[in-house]
Amino acid sequence: MVEPEIDTRKKNHRIPWTWLAGAFFLVFFAVALTSLNSPKISLFTRSNKSCHCAQDAHRYSGIVEDCCCNFETVDHLNEDVLHPLLHELVRSPFFRYFKVKLWCDCPFWPDDGMCRLRDCNVCECPDSEFPVSFKKPFTRGLPSDDPVCQEGKPEAAVDRAIDAKAFRGWMVVDNPWTSDDETDDAEMTYVNLLLNPERYTGYTGPSARRIWAAIYTENCPKYPSGEICPEKRILYKLISGLHSSISAHIAADYLLDEATNSWGQNLTLMYDRVLKYPDRVGNLYFTFLFVLRAVTKAKDYLEQADYDTGNPVEDLKAQSLMRQLLYNPELQAACPLPFDEAKLWKGQSGPELKQQIQRQFKNISSLMDCVGCEKCRLWGKLQVLGLGTSLKILFSVDNHDSLGQALLLQRNEVIALMNLLHRLSESVRFVHDMGPSVEKMLGHLPAQSSLWQRILKRIAG
Repeated sequence: MVEPEIDTRKKNHRIPWTWLAGAFFLVFFAVALTSLNSPKISLFTRSNKSCHCAQDAHRYSGIVEDCCCNFETVDHLNEDVLHPLLHELVRSPFFRYFKVKLWCDCPFWPDDGMCRLRDCNVCECPDSEFPVSFKKPFTRGLPSDDPVCQEGKPEAAVDRAIDAKAFRGWMVVDNPWTSDDETDDAEMTYVNLLLNPERYTGYTGPSARRIWAAIYTENCPKYPSGEICPEKRILYKLISGLHSSISAHIAADYLLDEATNSWGQNLTLMYDRVLKYPDRVGNLYFTFLFVLRAVTKAKDYLEQADYDTGNPVEDLKAQSLMRQLLYNPELQAACPLPFDEAKLWKGQSGPELKQQIQRQFKNISSLMDCVGCEKCRLWGKLQVLGLGTSLKILFSVDNHDSLGQALLLQRNEVIALMNLLHRLSESVRFVHDMGPSVEKMLGHLPAQSSLWQRILKRIAG
């Protein structure tokens, strides 16, 4: 029997669609695996011209809860006005040096935290680096001595004097919201923040978890909806927003491969810790607007402040950048009142409630001495001091506690305040730029396999 002749021309041109799909998947899979051992490919490389996709640009819309501006306005102002100015301001000599006490005993429990990476160590400033004006002796000075750092080398010289300049700003004055004591200069040193960036340090485990557990459980609990007064809700949102910002910076500058010292973006971590939770993103925006309100409220003081580092060109530039930020017409028109502090502390229980929340935030400030990672402690202390300075400006000046007293800020408070605002600005920008792409990529995957996690970390680097 003769089999029928087959028309091979038709058969060769009719490739099943399943073959095409299978071939596409195999090619993608091979490329993904190859990229794990090849130079990093970034799907999110930032070009000189920003590209905004209208359909994904704003997952979050409307007014930021408890604030007076909407998400879209915040993103626009941050991209066009705030971030460029802050990014340049914090690199000026005045704002890059922070005075900090890195080694203190934890007042709550013995410190058992250990850093897994050398990146959690802080590089202190040599005596010749930080501005001479920061260490000038004044008439009301403290006795000087020669401290020695942990490595046995001469420690960076510190400002050992109580600033008694004619300018009212750089005075040693108590902040009712924080536990930092700048009068104990013998144990403080200057740190160049640009040489000690906030990033992944390998500080994990029970010690790190205990810090956040103590903050949230004992001092800043999340109350059930409808059972919390506005003041307590705001304290929780400030801490949650700061936590989200810290997580964003860890994810944005993450050690992807310890063997090759390869750093990049960990998008899975960003999604799991921040983007997956809309309330955490909302609290980040809230904290940004809260601190921005404190800065704008103190604009008269900050405009007149003495940003002297002994470098007239840089000092004038810092003052100019500060004025551009404080009196920016676009900011004043679009978001003149980022947060309205006047609505708080009403009623007979207001003063008592304020004292209670002050004690809670002071405990949070003290908890920074329990952080087992040196670099984490540095940025924790700086940002908590920045939040405490914001609380001081908004709630302890021209209020019942101050009896009409004018605003007085320490130099370190201003440095912490502006660096905190910059950190929050960076986080808001990262969430806005990367959030839609990351959520689209990860939000619909039922479970992240280890392979997918490696692929996503690699392409984001």
